[in-house]
Amino acid sequence: MSGIVAILGAGVIGAGWAARFALMGWPVRVFDPAPAAAETLHAALDRARASLPALYDGPLPAEGAVTLCETLAEAVGGADWIQESLPERLDLKHALYRDVQAVADPAAILASSTSGFTPSDLQTGALDPAQIIVAHPFNPVYLLPAVEIVGSDATAPDMLARAETILAEIGMAPTRVAGEIPAHVADRLLEAVWREALWLVKDEVATTGQIDEIIRMGFGLRWAQMGLFETYRIAGGPGGMAHFLGQFGPALKWPWTKLMEVPDLDKALISRIAEQSDAQSGHRSIAELEAARDGNLVALLRALKDRGEGAGAHLAAHGTRFALAAPSPDAPAAPVTLDRQVPVSWVDYNGHMNEAHYLTAFSNACDQLLNWAGMDPESGLSIFTVETHIRHLDEVQIGERIQVTTRVIEGGGKRLHIWQELFVDERLCATGEQMLLHVDLTTRKTALPAPDVADWLARAQMAQAGGPLPEGLGATIGER
Repeated sequence: MSGIVAILGAGVIGAGWAARFALMGWPVRVFDPAPAAAETLHAALDRARASLPALYDGPLPAEGAVTLCETLAEAVGGADWIQESLPERLDLKHALYRDVQAVADPAAILASSTSGFTPSDLQTGALDPAQIIVAHPFNPVYLLPAVEIVGSDATAPDMLARAETILAEIGMAPTRVAGEIPAHVADRLLEAVWREALWLVKDEVATTGQIDEIIRMGFGLRWAQMGLFETYRIAGGPGGMAHFLGQFGPALKWPWTKLMEVPDLDKALISRIAEQSDAQSGHRSIAELEAARDGNLVALLRALKDRGEGAGAHLAAHGTRFALAAPSPDAPAAPVTLDRQVPVSWVDYNGHMNEAHYLTAFSNACDQLLNWAGMDPESGLSIFTVETHIRHLDEVQIGERIQVTTRVIEGGGKRLHIWQELFVDERLCATGEQMLLHVDLTTRKTALPAPDVADWLARAQMAQAGGPLPEGLGATIGER
């Protein structure tokens, strides 16, 4: 499913929404009269193109066209989803909603990125309160899947369900917040930590750098893959959460926190925080920090995806819709068995794809071929690699889209001999030749594959046998 999305406000959050929708195939119209809007938008699109596809093992849909509109009516007319990301001022939002609802499709979802206002706040004075909801994301929107969905008593009954469906389709992980409360859920939690951090700096207990170090070296890592309650459940040992609360619950009444107090952000404290922040990371530009953040998020999310945990499990489930379609084994051409972008974790200090990940790419492509052939990992029959020969013909850079084609040289019996070629566009960058043996995992000895697997591979070999053998087949290492 895809429709037309209108983005109202192209700041950091609005531009992130535009990038997320566009890279998931939605045509995007953007309205923001600010002089810097185009620059912010295109910078976000460039960052998203370099990072979001790297989370997936298959090709994303064709990118939706992104259009900067000169008028509000041009942006929202006929749009299915309208995302407002204006500054946190109710008067601005109310005025915009009146103008939007005068020209928008009444069936469109009008969602606000607000981090603090409730839906009832936003709906006050609206021409159609039922159309307005909260869809509060996290920066960068094009990478982080979390989004809080909130409605009010005035919200149309099907509006939140439709919103969840659309957001899930573009890779977001919507959480429907049960009740209206200022700042929703996430920002209330963040605010509590933020208040404590400000006090620690003000009281000269810790610097901004030390606080960030404690978070990223400690509980930030735990939260990234288990959250808060599951982390504390483990801390309770075999007794679980009940034991944890019984043991540590009384400490909550101790005067450790200044949760309800806010330090006076006077000039002295602001100056101290700014100076410490400059000392901590002032040597890096915002663009450099954004690039580092996105690369780190891609690496973390892919690691979680490989383990099926946290946000990685959601990412893996969403990625199934981009899986390559199984080809007919009778088609003469070698099928594309891998189509993906090179992630940051595959790149070495030279800025190009590390040689180990050429093997990863060819191995994943081989797995795809065997999956199409019907090999079942639970059957007790598997395949072991005996020999691999990779030729590196040209560089592959970070973010480039690679495709691997696989040809069956010998298949159907105990041996599987395949030839693979790795391309960037039409440029042949590497070849991989593999000899593999089918194995019975019970005896750990060679065995015939399952009949349906053998038939599929034999048919693929016959279909591809008409052409000349690939240049380099059977070659050994030698000087050119």
